[in-house]
Formats: sequence, structure tokens, C-alpha cells
Amino acid sequence: MIRDLYNVRLRAEEDAPAPLTDGEEQRYRSMLFRELGDKIAEQGWVRFPAYTLEDRRRLVAVAHRLTAYWGQEVFIEAEDHMRVRLSLAGFRTLLASSAAQS
Repeated sequence: MIRDLYNVRLRAEEDAPAPLTDGEEQRYRSMLFRELGDKIAEQGWVRFPAYTLEDRRRLVAVAHRLTAYWGQEVFIEAEDHMRVRLSLAGFRTLLASSAAQS
């Protein structure tokens, strides 16, 4: 089925969402650090959406911060172009072996 789209226009540059301020960015990264850190501590890994390049940069920074905080490396891998997975070393191999079996 083909649907025609009427009255569809590109958004103007001024309508685009504004980037986060430095304070907002810092609070968002702190929230990611707490929430993702709790989930990783609980199950050894976490999957999180990363729709933009900036989202991926934030998650990489959070993984580095968790590595420094715990003294244990937190790995970050892109599962596809929309999601990344952060995991601890032991869970990284478990996830890889379970993906190979399926």
C-alpha cells in the first residue's frame, strides 16, 4: 500500500532542538553513571539506545568513568546503529558465546 504524504515540510534550522547546556550535560552524564552503573552492577551488562553520535560519546564517557570508579574495565560495543551494550569483562564473553550459539 502506498500512502501519499501531504503538507510535509522539512523543519527549519531554528526549530531544531537546542544542544544541552554544560550544566544539563553534566547532570545527564551523572544520571547515566548512576542508572547504568547500578544495572551493570546488578546483571553485569546493560543495553542502551544511542541514536546520535553525541549519545555514543556520552556512553563512551560513562564507560570510562565507570572503569575508573570500579577499577575494572567496562567494555562498550555497538550492537547495531541504534543500541550499544556496556558490560564487564566476564559478562562480555558470556554474551558473545550465547550470541554465537543462537
